[in-house]
Amino acid sequence: MKHLRKNGSRLERILYVLILLSFLLPIGALSIIIATYHSDSALRPLSDYVLMLLECIVGALAIHLPTLLRRKWNVEIPGPMYLLFLIFLYCSITLGEVYSFYYLVPHWDDILHGISSMMTGLFGFMLITILNRNVTARIHLSHAFVGLFAFCFSVTIGAMWEIYEFTADGLLGLNMQKFMTADGTVLVGHEALTDTMKDLIVDSCGALVSAIAGVFSLRHGGWIRTYLQKPDDRDAVPDTEDENTQNGPGSDSTGVKYTGGEETEPAAHTECEVPTCSN
Repeated sequence: MKHLRKNGSRLERILYVLILLSFLLPIGALSIIIATYHSDSALRPLSDYVLMLLECIVGALAIHLPTLLRRKWNVEIPGPMYLLFLIFLYCSITLGEVYSFYYLVPHWDDILHGISSMMTGLFGFMLITILNRNVTARIHLSHAFVGLFAFCFSVTIGAMWEIYEFTADGLLGLNMQKFMTADGTVLVGHEALTDTMKDLIVDSCGALVSAIAGVFSLRHGGWIRTYLQKPDDRDAVPDTEDENTQNGPGSDSTGVKYTGGEETEPAAHTECEVPTCSN
């Protein structure tokens, strides 16, 4: 269980094992199907099985991203976000590709894109929190700018995913962008672009929701701030008012006191020579 999140719950361990197995077990079966594929007796095109195999491999690697972030950059994913990440991988790969939920369940792809964009938006807020952990280089950003960064970060991730789908379709002959229907009919013109543009629109909407929720939470101390900022992180970057209070009235964090609008430097410590008595 060394790949699990540090101090992870029992539920996280169970989901991790089950979802990882849902990726690993189909890899062997899909490899056999691809190796012995015959178009006459096959139920689906070869490209569908190749896509399933590729997605299962990607899922088996992506499930360890939280561990990589923790070990390399000391980034700890909050428990609720980690559980949502595991469920998202299972719904998008095992249910979506292996069990064809993308074709069987209406708007399944839209739901997953909305969830993923909100997750990446919240991760954008985490990046700002990580930067603020460095007490030697304090970064004071407005809440609106932090929300804008999270929005742009999430939309960028969504755009990069569409580039990945386009590249995989072109190089491997897959159907990740759903330019073909389930029966193999190739879409033309505006219909061929519908899936990609719809995904980008949903990603933008999800990113906007997470950005607004994150800004509201930062301003009013809601649940996002509770989960994304650790107590020691908040203590490491105290507010200016707290610093002035700790140093006493009429003083700042450097210990310089103010009297009548003028600065009075603290009295320097000097060593006095003790006179010696001679007999």
